[in-house]
Amino acid sequence: MKSIFAFFFDLSGWKLVGSMPDSVKKGVIAVCPHNSWKDFLVGIGARAKMNRKIGFIGKEELFKGPFGFIFKSLGGTPAVRTSNNNMVGDYVTAIKNAENMLFALAPEGTRKDVSKLRTGFYFMADGGGIPIIRIGFDFATKSVIIAEPFLTNGDFEADMKKYFVPFFSKMKDPKSWVDNYSKGIF
Repeated sequence: MKSIFAFFFDLSGWKLVGSMPDSVKKGVIAVCPHNSWKDFLVGIGARAKMNRKIGFIGKEELFKGPFGFIFKSLGGTPAVRTSNNNMVGDYVTAIKNAENMLFALAPEGTRKDVSKLRTGFYFMADGGGIPIIRIGFDFATKSVIIAEPFLTNGDFEADMKKYFVPFFSKMKDPKSWVDNYSKGIF
């Protein structure tokens, strides 16, 4: 199945720029910008090309109905986006107990323009003591760009300014959060 996704990734003209070090066994992969339903297909193709076992977290609605089994079989976990669950805490526990755990998510949380990111991804990485790997989808150049992993320092705003703004501002059509964060608006 991996080879099919890799084949279509290549056939559609996409390419990987950069790589994830083999030494990274655990990490939160933050993928931005999330603009289209096609992002999922690009991401699955990129994962196949990287030849890494990477799960993903998606909105719970994807996992309901007739196609839910497909998302689960591709390594997906539903995000129950209510304030009364402990998803971040559950992931921190899972991260600490796992030998290998790489998972991707879109911190924007939606395809719409957003003025700020959801912060759960950051606190999962920070609480689990694992790196964040930034991956950018640049549709203008059909490139999936992989940045160097970084460990959080516990200061969300400082890490966003240092690592996220410079990287994601280079993507075509960045969302409003990039400009806001560059101005210190969180």
